Amino acid sequence: MVRTIFAAALIFFAPAAFAQSAPPDAVRELAPTGKLRAAINYGNGVLAQKGPDGAPRGVSADLSRELARRLGVPLEFITFTAAGKAFEAAKENKVDVLFVAIEPVRAADVAFTPPYVLIEGTYMVLKDSPLREPADVDRPGTRISVGENSAYDLYLTRTLKHATLLRTPGGCCKNIDLFRAEKLDAVAGVKQPLAEYAKQHSDVRVMEKSFQEIRQAMATPNGRAAGAAYLRAFIEEMKASGFVADALQRSNQPDARVAPAGG
Repeated sequence: MVRTIFAAALIFFAPAAFAQSAPPDAVRELAPTGKLRAAINYGNGVLAQKGPDGAPRGVSADLSRELARRLGVPLEFITFTAAGKAFEAAKENKVDVLFVAIEPVRAADVAFTPPYVLIEGTYMVLKDSPLREPADVDRPGTRISVGENSAYDLYLTRTLKHATLLRTPGGCCKNIDLFRAEKLDAVAGVKQPLAEYAKQHSDVRVMEKSFQEIRQAMATPNGRAAGAAYLRAFIEEMKASGFVADALQRSNQPDARVAPAGG
């Protein structure tokens, strides 16, 4: 497992007598070490950002804090620069919950909740590129930069027939660095950070259409049936109560959509 250079922060909560209590078996499975180890992926800026104090903020951090409060256990944030790295940690049972896109290949190792946020995967290209929409990209000779083992890497690996994927470890910025350095035809990624980059660089543009609706969920390593069931109910409540919508608003992510009930 590769960690970020930031030390994992332990955040302790007062006893959650006022919180909805979790079943003891769910607590044991979600916090087998006596604390909730939450994987936070800084590579997806829609879900997580580093706060001024160095601690994680954003919807994934807020959900982690609320879950730890309800379980009545301390919270440990373990931060990563890419979803693939967080997923590898989950496969090794080094984290208890993580926030990743629902992908069939991942279901062999983790149990997903229903999605809580929907975001778009799209392409960024040079301003004068002849590629106008996602369908134009899947052609022989087209080279695309992707983050290794990201949701969009897994999706494009399944669906592209002709274009070539060039993978790089790390989050969105590494993706763009490869696109620039190798003079590639497109970079795939989450729409919001690509659009933010394009605002500051006039020689590129982001396609309006997306190639993928990315369904972001919480997950826990397989073999924790009671914990997974509790997480599913927790996420549905967090959506219905407005908690997820409020967290997105607080972290300035108005373009991300709360997933509907049940999916």
